[in-house]
Amino acid sequence: MLVVERWILARLRNRKFFSLVELNQAIALLLVDLNQRAFKKLPGNRRSAFEQLDLPALQPLPAKRFEICRWKSAKVNIDYHVEFEGHYYSVPHALVRTTVELRVTATLVECFSSNQRVACHALSHLRGKHTTTPDHMPASHRAHLEWTPQKLIDWGLRIGVSTAAVVTWQLEHRPHPEQGYRACLGMQRLARQFTPVRLEAACTRALAIRSPNLRSVTNILKSGLDRQQSLPTTKPGALPAHENIRGPDYFH
Repeated sequence: MLVVERWILARLRNRKFFSLVELNQAIALLLVDLNQRAFKKLPGNRRSAFEQLDLPALQPLPAKRFEICRWKSAKVNIDYHVEFEGHYYSVPHALVRTTVELRVTATLVECFSSNQRVACHALSHLRGKHTTTPDHMPASHRAHLEWTPQKLIDWGLRIGVSTAAVVTWQLEHRPHPEQGYRACLGMQRLARQFTPVRLEAACTRALAIRSPNLRSVTNILKSGLDRQQSLPTTKPGALPAHENIRGPDYFH
């Protein structure tokens, strides 16, 4: 660097350049002059030394340009995702609670476990979002991806109006859609276990008692209440008769 400063940069210090191309052309001319200057204590010059010593040992450049990367250790969360700069990337769910190594380039995030690459994702700058590969998910989670709210409602309609109403309730009264999906998949399991006809009857009864959730439907089927012909006669909005329920007259 000292030689370059003295023989090239110093000689250009008073010149003005209006483009990078113009500057590089001026440097290239001075570089030729520098490399051809004779050594003071050794024979030859920088150019001849390069051709005798370095040039025979040089190999072709790699076909792919060197890619600058960053490495970071990350712990796999219980949802089988790792975090990098606010974005979450999936890894195989079997690696939950283990530590993996992230290799991050300008375009990719690669995850390594025991020196083996286990995941590769496109780099995302969306903070708080997830990039998930379906193959990384447990089988129960992959089942959720195969369904949409409309597909679940259509399935319920094929069973009956009451089943569709219960399915719709599950999807509309849950804090997170995944919770509603899980309940709807539970309804499908009940249809296989108790037959669609009994499921429709159980959903009708669950709606009548204003408890259209999976637990109520399951209890009705297990207790056989779906086989009873009569439905509860409680009027909408009325309180059931019970000694512990005082009613509005108590407070007058």
